[in-house]
Amino acid sequence: MSKQTLNFQAEVAQLLHLVTHSLYSNKEIFLRELISNASDACDKLRFEALDQASLYEDAPNLEVRVAFDKDARTLTITDNGIGMSQAEAVEHLGTIAKSGTKDFMGRLSGDQKKDAQLIGQFGVGFYSGFIVADRITVESRRAGLPAAEGVRWVSAGTGDFEVETIERAARGTSVILHLREDATEYLSHWKLQQIIGKYSDHISLPILMQKETWDAEKSEYVTQDEWEAVNSASALWTRPKKDISGEQYVEFYKVISYDQEAPLAWSHNRVEGSTEYTQLLYIPAKAPADLWNRDRKAGIKLYVKRVFIMDEADALMPAYLRWVKGVVDSADLPLNVSRELLQESRDVKAIREGNTRRVLAMLEDLARKDKAPETAEGQDGVTDVVSEEDKAEQAQDAGKYTAFYAEFGAALKEGLGEDFANREKLAKLLRFASTQSDAVSVSFADYKARMKDGQKAIYYITADTLAAAKNSPQLELFRKKGIEVLLMTDRVDEWALSFLPEFDGTPLQSVAKGAVDLGELQDEDEKKAAEQAAESFKPVLEKLKASLKDKAKDVRVTTRLVDSPACLVVEDGDYSTQLARLLKSAGQKAPEVQPILEVNAEHPLVKKLDGSSHFDDLAHILFDQALLAEGGLPDDPAAYVRRVNALLA
Repeated sequence: MSKQTLNFQAEVAQLLHLVTHSLYSNKEIFLRELISNASDACDKLRFEALDQASLYEDAPNLEVRVAFDKDARTLTITDNGIGMSQAEAVEHLGTIAKSGTKDFMGRLSGDQKKDAQLIGQFGVGFYSGFIVADRITVESRRAGLPAAEGVRWVSAGTGDFEVETIERAARGTSVILHLREDATEYLSHWKLQQIIGKYSDHISLPILMQKETWDAEKSEYVTQDEWEAVNSASALWTRPKKDISGEQYVEFYKVISYDQEAPLAWSHNRVEGSTEYTQLLYIPAKAPADLWNRDRKAGIKLYVKRVFIMDEADALMPAYLRWVKGVVDSADLPLNVSRELLQESRDVKAIREGNTRRVLAMLEDLARKDKAPETAEGQDGVTDVVSEEDKAEQAQDAGKYTAFYAEFGAALKEGLGEDFANREKLAKLLRFASTQSDAVSVSFADYKARMKDGQKAIYYITADTLAAAKNSPQLELFRKKGIEVLLMTDRVDEWALSFLPEFDGTPLQSVAKGAVDLGELQDEDEKKAAEQAAESFKPVLEKLKASLKDKAKDVRVTTRLVDSPACLVVEDGDYSTQLARLLKSAGQKAPEVQPILEVNAEHPLVKKLDGSSHFDDLAHILFDQALLAEGGLPDDPAAYVRRVNALLA
């Protein structure tokens, strides 16, 4: 057959314009696409040869070869897969993803950036070659056809292409890229090997390149006739777990995370069902420097059928687990998956949920092993006797969860507001300091186990620092009664706890919100004494309300103070003064909070109010001191100092 010139499908001109200008932000991705196509061609041959073994001809070993010619400025990707007939070359290379052309064109918006992301969904990876080439030649012969029925396809990426019959002895396809002048960097063995290692290292068949040796006389590398594999051709996560040592898991983690420390834990699983994928997930030992950058992408590498797709597939992990590292290899997602498709895909949602469950299970296991090695509480809540072997393992893992929580505990708390489905699991993983322990090691379950008879709530307080929490006047009554209070000092605590009204049926109650009601823990005599004090102190309360009308929402006699003269509280459901301060310091809008001033009617300073000639000054000092005690600052520090100095003088 003589050479023919044929026109592309009408939409190709528009496609090629997008390809050459904005299909991929990273040009080197073209090599991944072409190697992936070559790998697919080999997979197709392997499938068809199940019924027709003769298709292998005299080359049963499937492979991909990458070669370059600096003088000719060409880069060639060759496979010995299924190949194409002339009719198939015209059909497959002259149309855009023929099964979705109409849908594809219907979605084009004219916005190059958006269209570039869209293109990846329609299997047009071959055209990415035009990112670096001003002309592409494809030579191919379909398996089973005689050598005389090879085909050559040539196009400069404009409106047409040429096709002709050629003599081709080798089965398979060669894609020859005639590189642009600005793409000569891809005529380098080192550069190509680096790209293959990054994107295609885990293709399941060998990718071969000609060896290079250093010629001292010429002071340059010289290409040899010998070919060598430049990929491992075996992804670690695709191998059985029993064949992988702990050292290999650790080394692989260091490669994908650029972390020099070993991970705390990892989990390697093949998930089968409606969605099939393999996950290899790691919990790092140290938090990254940008942990609190909410725009930071998750550290999950996405592969599709062992082909690298993207480094930071944030759709595969919720934001509060953004610190998790690892690999997910899907058998169901399309190779040219975009970030937009990741957000919409049901398969991705299933993978995300599976990854989340797996990470939380790893954390539960670490938390369980953090206990004493003699016994450990199982998932059913029953304490089991542990074997000597398990004791040794637990001794090795003891302290790991404490170390993890010190690095990532605050980020984990974000999940209470972001992941309703796993809120109960997350609540069990949280740890706090308390009035019984400065160490951040007390769980809600530990607290419940120590609750007093008749205690109806889990009490907590939020503060900027541990010292501020421990010395807060709001704790005085609880300390007197011997009631444990959790001390929460992470900035995220109050926001996170707003999504957790109870734990295991027991309500959570801030000691700085609402009126104190200790129920059975407060005897009748104390209640009566408080009521009588409030009644007798009523005239002073009214004067305090008048003096502090611009600062305090209300003034009332307290039942929570023992040694301090006053404290600030807010109503249940209101922003605390601490949270309002945090929001303002972060540049966010926060409602103006008017706290309630609670005064201790038995305190000498409060008693001096009645009949004092300095009533207004004392009232403002009481309020400002209560504000200072909880970590705040007076609105007018100079006025506060003047009032104190006047009284001292």
